[in-house]
Order: sequence, then C-alpha cells, then structure tokens
Amino acid sequence: MPPTTAPSTSHDDRDSTASRARLCHARRAVFVGLALLVSVCGPAAAADEDAPSGDLPKTVGSIIAADDRFADVIAEDAELEVLAGGFEWTEGPLWMPEDGGYLLFSEIPSNTIRRWSPKDGVSIWMQPSGYTGVAKYGREPGSNGLARDTQGRLLCCEHGDRRISRLTTGGGKRTLIDAFEGLRLNSPNDLVVSSNGSIYFTDPPYGLPEGMGDAQQELDFCGVYRLSPEGELTLLTREFDRPNGIGLSPDGKLLYVNQSDPKTPILKVFDVQDDGDIRNGRVFHDFSAVAGSHPGLPDGLAIDREGRIFATGPGGVWIFDPDGTLLGRLDTGQATSNCAFGGPDGSHLFITADMYVLRVPTKTSGFLPY
Repeated sequence: MPPTTAPSTSHDDRDSTASRARLCHARRAVFVGLALLVSVCGPAAAADEDAPSGDLPKTVGSIIAADDRFADVIAEDAELEVLAGGFEWTEGPLWMPEDGGYLLFSEIPSNTIRRWSPKDGVSIWMQPSGYTGVAKYGREPGSNGLARDTQGRLLCCEHGDRRISRLTTGGGKRTLIDAFEGLRLNSPNDLVVSSNGSIYFTDPPYGLPEGMGDAQQELDFCGVYRLSPEGELTLLTREFDRPNGIGLSPDGKLLYVNQSDPKTPILKVFDVQDDGDIRNGRVFHDFSAVAGSHPGLPDGLAIDREGRIFATGPGGVWIFDPDGTLLGRLDTGQATSNCAFGGPDGSHLFITADMYVLRVPTKTSGFLPY
C-alpha cells in the first residue's frame, strides 16, 4: 500500500502466553532476586549483584553446514561459546567498541539492559530500560532491540513506554517517536539505521500486557515504519501480523523483515526506493517446514559486509547467501532471539538465545552504517 506519513510526536506473541509465563517463572528461580529499580548506565556500571550464578556449560549446540560456501563464513572447528547465562529472556545484543569493548543486551522481563565485557563479566548497565511507570506492566516491559545512530548514540526499542528513545549526553533520554497519527505505538521491537540516518523499525504487540487486543492498544495493526532524520514517521507496510527482526543490506537497497507469527513464519525482503519507501516485497525464506520441530521462531537479524543474512529462527541462527541459498545453521538448542556482530575487529557474532548470551568467531564481519 502507499506509505502513510505523519509528523513525529515529541519475543514472540509468543502466541503462547502460558508457555512464556512458565518459562519466565522457571528462569526466575535462577536469580537471587531483583534489587530495587535504580538508574544505572554507562561504562562505570556497578557490579551486577543480581547476575545469575552457578556453573554454566562452556559451549552449547552445534554448527551445521548446508553448502560448501559455509566454510567461507564459519571455521570447521568453531564453537558456540557461552559468555553468560541464567537470564529470563535475552534480546537486542549490541557491541560497544568504547572502553576496551563491551556488549550490551536486553533482558526484557527484568526491565534491564545488562553489560558484558571480557574483563568485568556481567553488570547492570541500565535499569529500568523500557518501562518507567509505577504499576506492574506485563511480562515483557523492558527494552528490546538496541542500535546506534549515525553519530554513535544509543537507540532503544522500549516495550513498556512504547517508544524509541535515544540516549543523550550525560545519560538522559529523548523520545524520538511514540505515536503514529496521534495513536500510541504497540511496542517497538527491533530497529536498524540506514547510512542517511533513517531508522527502520517494527512494531508488534509483544510488549503489551495482553498482546494483540490489549485494552491499552490503540493501533489495530502491526506496522513496519521509517523515521526520517527530520522526524517524519512513515508507515511502510501493515502486511505483517507479527513483524520482528529487521535489517538492511550494506548498500541500503534491500530491507529484510522477519515475521515471528507461528502460522506464517517467514523472512521477507523488499526493495528500498530512493525516497526510503519499500516496494516488491517477496518471501526470502519460509521457515514453516521446521517451525514447531525446533525451538523458537523467526526473530532478529544481522547482515555482514558481503550482504549475507544471519537470521534467528527455529533452531538457532540461519545463515543465507544474498542469493537466498541456505549456507548453514548455528544450532543453539534454544529459542534464539537475536544476533549482532562485534568484537575488536567486528568478526565475532554475539547471540542472545533464551537464557544465554553466546559468541562464535566468524570469517566475516558486520556492516555498521555509522
């Protein structure tokens, strides 16, 4: 449909609420108990007294090749290394090169962004991260997708506050967008920044207390949007029931969107026009044949410098050549939410997989517009 434009103001539905609630309850048993909500952010974050403790496996899962070209991406002896674990549901990994390098990731149920570094391990980096109200707000109130804009500033998809925010100098926040045509967004999920500064993002209902149909929901659809550098919000498409992970090709000409609807678990690709609009949507990969037989659904995305797509889906991270060929899979054995490139040279893939944060070395590196 033609884009609808409005001026800026200011994981999975899971279609199985009971299952996610049981999972979150089980994960809580690993925690000592959450401290009082405090605002902690920046590289000087305090030690995370609530970080899970106990023995963790050194590695999980397996690596499965599906095409000879997979050897150009992942070494034969590579392993899925466990960096941290015992969390409730991890999301939104983002590598920060400052201060020697560290990883940020969202833990949605606990309303927290956590920090991991090789030197210091896990600490609380920001809490609250996605909901600042005083009443209880559902089972997934926290931040989800994280990114940096073209100036390197942190952008955050916030479930509970139903907005995309930007971290300002000194640690404050600015709301970039929280409504479309005067109606509040559902719960921004994931985002990607183009080289010209436009923010593409998805808006499914997962952060609403009761999901789709929640009494607080104001939009009756789940959109994919573009927020221009000037603050103009454009609805690109409302064709998805559950839009989730989103990514851009290195040249900015292709937009990929994962759909985590168990009835239609697909990855679609669109042509990006010169004005930022999208056209010619088509299915890049259909996960229906494996959905249900492997844990998880299509979720987050990462794109490397060669345009290869690293898409989380049933059974882990699926790696595709730009021509659509499946190259291989990183089988985490977990419902896998997202992935991102990072490390000193950008060649490590960091993966958030249910209770774990994982790392695997690659022979490639990620593309970052900034």
